[in-house]
Amino acid sequence: MSAGEYSGLRVSAPNGVKVYQVTSGKDAPKWLSEKNKRKLRKDAEYGRRVELVQDLEFTCASSRVKLSPDGNFLCVTGIHPPQVKVYDLSQLSMKFERHLDSEVVDFEVLGEDYSKLAFMCADRSINFHAKFGKYYSTRTPRQGRDMTYVRHTGDLLVVGSSSEVYRLNLEQGRFLNPMRAATSEGLNCVDVSNEHGLIAVGTEDGTVECFDSRTREAVGTLRVTKSGPEGLGQGVTALKHDPTGMHLAAGDHDGIVRLYDLRSSRPLMEKDHMYGSPIVDVKYHTAVDGTRRVMSTDKRIVKFWDPNSGANYTAIEPGQEINDACAWDGTGLMVLALENRTPGCYFAPSLGAAPRWCSFLENLTEEMEENTAGNAYDDYRFVTREELERLGMQNLIGTKMLRAYMHGFFVDNRLYGKAKAIAEPFSYDEYRARRVEEKLAEERATRITVKKKLPKVNAALAARLEKAAEEEGGKDGKKKRARDSGAGAATRRDEESDGEDAADAGAREGGLLKDDRFAAMFKDSAFEVDEDSETYRMLHPNAPKLTKREREEMLEEHFDLESEDEDEDADAEEDEAEAEDAEAARAA
Repeated sequence: MSAGEYSGLRVSAPNGVKVYQVTSGKDAPKWLSEKNKRKLRKDAEYGRRVELVQDLEFTCASSRVKLSPDGNFLCVTGIHPPQVKVYDLSQLSMKFERHLDSEVVDFEVLGEDYSKLAFMCADRSINFHAKFGKYYSTRTPRQGRDMTYVRHTGDLLVVGSSSEVYRLNLEQGRFLNPMRAATSEGLNCVDVSNEHGLIAVGTEDGTVECFDSRTREAVGTLRVTKSGPEGLGQGVTALKHDPTGMHLAAGDHDGIVRLYDLRSSRPLMEKDHMYGSPIVDVKYHTAVDGTRRVMSTDKRIVKFWDPNSGANYTAIEPGQEINDACAWDGTGLMVLALENRTPGCYFAPSLGAAPRWCSFLENLTEEMEENTAGNAYDDYRFVTREELERLGMQNLIGTKMLRAYMHGFFVDNRLYGKAKAIAEPFSYDEYRARRVEEKLAEERATRITVKKKLPKVNAALAARLEKAAEEEGGKDGKKKRARDSGAGAATRRDEESDGEDAADAGAREGGLLKDDRFAAMFKDSAFEVDEDSETYRMLHPNAPKLTKREREEMLEEHFDLESEDEDEDADAEEDEAEAEDAEAARAA
């Protein structure tokens, strides 16, 4: 969908699972005058736009999105300027909007609702907000990259560009002694299990270190990616414990997600996103039927897949870079923070029903679904390898211009048209001539025509003579119209001579059927030409190879064959005419 058009819900079906884009369409610009906004009310396409939550948009992009533990409030941060917006989902509208001094790197919802929020900003500050606004601000020794909240101890854990895990105890209101990682000088991510309180930290060196929150000491180290010079830049970028606390999902810089049992150093499953983009988020999603799947996100795609087999369930590709992802457990709704003004809202009914606050979404998807099943590949053309070689495009195999599919490739229609124009420069002229013939055939079919009678003997030859006479007559008519349009005298004389020659030729060819000298050729079967014989084939090698039935069908389309009764009637009429002529001669 282009940026300038309004539309209803868009639907995709990767792996056969329908996923609806709830934020389809385009909102009116804020700078649009009230008069022009009122005009848009009459626009049918504008009226079909969908706004799941009002004012869910930012000036430039959204960076982080989280849901409050009670499920009633959605918190989204954005940039340019740095700001946070909190939405009351029960009212489908924005609760409040606040601006900050620096860009938000990450934030945590500390309470059950929006009343307690902690924002980690790009200026090394941590800002605490209450219902009324900003409450307190502090700074960390190093720049933070990720943080999480340990609810049973009240500690806010912050990791960043150092080997220390900073602990800010919110009950005491002070920093506690940090925990130190032994394998790396930089930490990328942190996660804590709500079951047993084990803290996992992802490092720049591709390891995961686990700490016991009671002793503040490392209890184990897990090697996820390569070590040494070959492993530089392949650190762990996302971590998540499963609800049971026994498994850990780790995403790395190369776009690979590995699932581990905490009792083993070998991964249970590896899933490659195939894009080479760092994993930005990993979550466990529980469907309405209790099925648990992994929801892994990189900059380009969100994938749902089975943790036991690694089989893909479905995927979402919004078309913009993804910064964060949020999903409702037991439902099919999810919100993505994108490098776009509007965060992406998606609904997959097979994952679960819509949440209670937007239960209308299920009926809405059925009513406003676009019929895109036949339009998914309208902009592409399927070509085989042989066609690529014929068009000289075999050197594009392996590039992003060709998408391999089954026994061939999908290529953009525009690129295919350019290649065909170069390889077959006269194809357009042939196409145009063919279209002209089709138009003429359609016009002839609509006319009221009289089918001419053909003799039983040499009917095909008679049909060819009649057709040649008609074509010559048509050319003569065109030349006559050209004379009438005001051509010069000399040109008219030339055309008159040409027209007379053509008319004579047409008369000669058409007159064979009426000439008494050749009458026996179309009456006596002894003169019949057998077009299926070897002798005829040798004398006419370029003649079209048609079967007898095909020739009869072609003749019956434009002519009627004379029957034996019609031949006898014609002979009787000729005898009567000869007798009348003889009587007239005797009387004279």
